[in-house]
Amino acid sequence: TARLLRELLARSPGYPRVDLVTTDGFLYPNAVLEQRGLLDKKGFPESYDRRALLDFVIKVKSGASVVTAPIYSHTIYDIVPDRLITIESPDILILEGLNVLQPAPAGSAHLTVSDFFDFSVYVDADASDIRGWYLDRFLALRRGAFKNPHSYFREVALLSEEEAISRGLGFWDEINAPNLVENIEPTRERATAILRKGPDHVISEVQIRKI
Repeated sequence: TARLLRELLARSPGYPRVDLVTTDGFLYPNAVLEQRGLLDKKGFPESYDRRALLDFVIKVKSGASVVTAPIYSHTIYDIVPDRLITIESPDILILEGLNVLQPAPAGSAHLTVSDFFDFSVYVDADASDIRGWYLDRFLALRRGAFKNPHSYFREVALLSEEEAISRGLGFWDEINAPNLVENIEPTRERATAILRKGPDHVISEVQIRKI
């Protein structure tokens, strides 16, 4: 959705410069997550370097000519050492991520990333559909990217289809589903717009929050 939005915005009148950054790059490295006992909480709010993400957004919003962000690799399942993505004065920056609408911790007056958004979109769907899409993607990766010898999940490529399905659903039940219910879905109403997707990925409903 974010990549499609980038292409559409880039073709709008005036042909603005549109950049896309994912918050995956602001996950703590695996070594840090392991040290803090958070490797099984990867993708949860506490697994992100929220200070670094906030600093990045503030710099872009304040008009800094060049801003850099870390790069995350889904192959090695970790931050890529010594590599950065460079953002140079975009007209529009799309920040894509699961937890970009997270509020400040209870009782805290700290700024949040979403305080700097001009417009935010939450892509909504039934949990059963999201589960199915997740499993489809997991199995597709098993047939492709997981076969890379450098892949963090290379052993999954050696599993039978049945074993791979069991492994994927285990990841969903233990990590993704709890994160969806506990952290992601509660931020839905904070979005400027909610796009509702059906089982076929087609947008079936659009809600715009009255400002």
